[in-house]
Amino acid sequence: MASPWVAMVVLVWCAASGGGVAAARPLVGGGGAGGTPKAPLQTSRPFNIAHRGSNGELPEETAAAYMRAIDEGADFIEADVTATKDGHLVCFHDTTLDATTDVADHPEFASRRRTLEVQWTNVTGFFITDFTLAELKTLRSKQRYAFRDRSYNGGESSRIITFDEFIDIAAGAASRVVGIYPEIKNPVFVNRQVRWRDGKKFEDKFVAALKRRGYGGRYMSPAWAARPVFIQSFAPTSLVYAAGLTDSPMVLLVDDTTVRTEDTSQSYDEVTSDEHLDYMREYVVGVGPWKDTDPYAEYDYWINDVGVDGLFTDFPASLRRYQEWTTARRKG
Repeated sequence: MASPWVAMVVLVWCAASGGGVAAARPLVGGGGAGGTPKAPLQTSRPFNIAHRGSNGELPEETAAAYMRAIDEGADFIEADVTATKDGHLVCFHDTTLDATTDVADHPEFASRRRTLEVQWTNVTGFFITDFTLAELKTLRSKQRYAFRDRSYNGGESSRIITFDEFIDIAAGAASRVVGIYPEIKNPVFVNRQVRWRDGKKFEDKFVAALKRRGYGGRYMSPAWAARPVFIQSFAPTSLVYAAGLTDSPMVLLVDDTTVRTEDTSQSYDEVTSDEHLDYMREYVVGVGPWKDTDPYAEYDYWINDVGVDGLFTDFPASLRRYQEWTTARRKG
């Protein structure tokens, strides 16, 4: 059997466990209606991973962005999971609400703005960990970047969603199996700011939420294929801890090599040394390096030159089209 270690560029699967490769499914649609079985997760081409949903078109990490991504053919939808003041798990990228919500337009929350240390840096803003879930539900999300379509800002489907609601969206894909790719986001910060009455840690709550919804099983096992999941984090010690709670596959995220990890005194240059990766391979199936390139150029480079087995994208429809075009050319 091939080694389970996976080198990834935002997911590079170099090996799968024993067994055949699933037949390719249509990229969009087919099956699932009227009680018929869902089409399985495809494993015959690189995974199309919708980064915070289809956030190039719609406000990130919203129900609308995730549903659009599934409609556009994403194999996995990706989310950053954090916690509220009252201990609910929600999908949100930043530690502060300022950049992607209308919190500044709510005078009732004006006094919540403060400064805290986040990953070795002082950050000022409206911290998500200072708000209850009910309070967050009164906010509306908006596009992070001014150059993207802002016409969807503030809509009813742009509310902050819970981790359970995120899972509901993936599970509700009628025609096919859609995987989830949640990140244990800023675990050091969250564990410092949020206290659960039962004394559990953020990672405990994160894994418990997945188990409660039926997620578990080693990569490519029948249990995993039924409910595909990858657990990711930039914090290596968080992944080591979580690996003791579940057999779901873990992915170590890697930032710029000069950046210091949030949970150790090491930089990502040190974390990606041969010695460290030899240690981490006991806990994770892959490594997900940070990247920043333009869409079509990056598709060609990462898929054809590097040979990754999956790619994060803000535009899942464009990756789907690229895969269709290149597959057609190869067949021709």
